[in-house]
Amino acid sequence: MRILIVGCGYIGLPLGKALVGLGHEVHGIRRSKFSAEGITAHALDITQNGALDELPNNFDWVINTASSSRGDLEAHRAVFVDGTRLLLDWLGESSTHLLFTSSTSVYGQLDGLWVDEHSATVSSGGPGVHLSEAEEMLLAAPHPSTVLRVAGIYGPERGFLYRQFLKGEAMLSDGERWLNMIHRDDVISAIMTALELEPGIYNVVDDEPVTQRVFLEWLSNRLDKPMPPDGRMLQRKRAVTSKRVRNAKLKATGWGLSFPTFREGYEALIQEE
Repeated sequence: MRILIVGCGYIGLPLGKALVGLGHEVHGIRRSKFSAEGITAHALDITQNGALDELPNNFDWVINTASSSRGDLEAHRAVFVDGTRLLLDWLGESSTHLLFTSSTSVYGQLDGLWVDEHSATVSSGGPGVHLSEAEEMLLAAPHPSTVLRVAGIYGPERGFLYRQFLKGEAMLSDGERWLNMIHRDDVISAIMTALELEPGIYNVVDDEPVTQRVFLEWLSNRLDKPMPPDGRMLQRKRAVTSKRVRNAKLKATGWGLSFPTFREGYEALIQEE
């Protein structure tokens, strides 16, 4: 297949390498110049009018794994709303299949209940709304489109609360709040699985949501470090929610997790680092 990856970063770059290894022709987009063996690299900004015009639009798949690079709300909207609109305009009436890595932040629930792909999503305020708007555009487009709602990603050099804990900067801000996680490698395997599935919405999350307190207690015991103090953490870009996200729909397709829970995933990170 001929595949274009939009956003050759933390997810897109190793995904591209995996697809090249399977014999696919892979092109990649990133705002800055980059090179990766086997990937045809294109340095351009999808939020700019006409930026995609230099590329042919006859790809079998366009996989959008772009991020806003921790920018503000305006940057977030530019990448996910404006970028999606320009991407669809560029594709026109082509038969290209689309895949978008959205986020479980589109679920704005605060009550800790379980949610699945049919649960209500946010309708106002914050980055979740931008992602919901991007999802709606994709699902209304003439192209077969798949949306993967990805939980909080951790892995090599990634994992906000874990990194804060290691630096001694973590706070127990809301011990009963539910966290949903997924290892980078399992995100990549989910994307690979989704390329073989019917278009639709799928949650990409591990098997066990965990409360903030239980997660920090596990880290404290595993690393023999004191529990963080109570207090308010630094303001984060994403809205604070509390829900438990189900992965049953994607798992029913045969998708398997290399790291079924945070324990296996963070144990591997601790061993590596």
